[in-house]
Amino acid sequence: MKVKKAELLKLASRKNDFPPERYPEVVLAGRSNVGKSSLINTLVERRNLARTSNTPGKTRAVHFYLIDDSWFLVDLPGYGYARVSRQKQKEWGSLIEDFLLNRKTIIMVILVIDLRHEPSEQDQQMAAWLRHFSLPAVVVATKADKIPRGKREKQRQLVARTLGVAPEEVLLFSSGTREGRDELYRIIEQKLVLHK
Repeated sequence: MKVKKAELLKLASRKNDFPPERYPEVVLAGRSNVGKSSLINTLVERRNLARTSNTPGKTRAVHFYLIDDSWFLVDLPGYGYARVSRQKQKEWGSLIEDFLLNRKTIIMVILVIDLRHEPSEQDQQMAAWLRHFSLPAVVVATKADKIPRGKREKQRQLVARTLGVAPEEVLLFSSGTREGRDELYRIIEQKLVLHK
């Protein structure tokens, strides 16, 4: 699928700033510096739609990207960033939880993991939380190109085991090589069709 139009429509740091629930929403959740911005840019085939940074904790609001005037790609603030005050972490946590529990237009959550590392305790909590509330989710393991091909399956198994999902439910992704891009888009398309 080719994205014809993609724009950052809204930045929301409070619930009152969220746009009306008009379009289906695909939500990205993951730790700071896990590659969510690069994933967004690769997915919509735009270089700088989502700002990438080597500094964790840059995404401090909920970003609503309107895709083809028909659905939202929503980037949540990254969790697990230590340099942010506990109060700010708590505020972000409440904002994310409120968003995920109360938005009626969410059709799926993409849990973004860095394939190079074992999922953190917070990743595990997020996976368990999504399961508990029956939110449809897919695990996308980014930076796959940073691991030799012969070792990727072992890492996929580790990610799957740690998060309590089947290995085939972990999609390998690379913004550098575009690996996994088309497969992820097919999954999103299927959800969008089912939503209609």
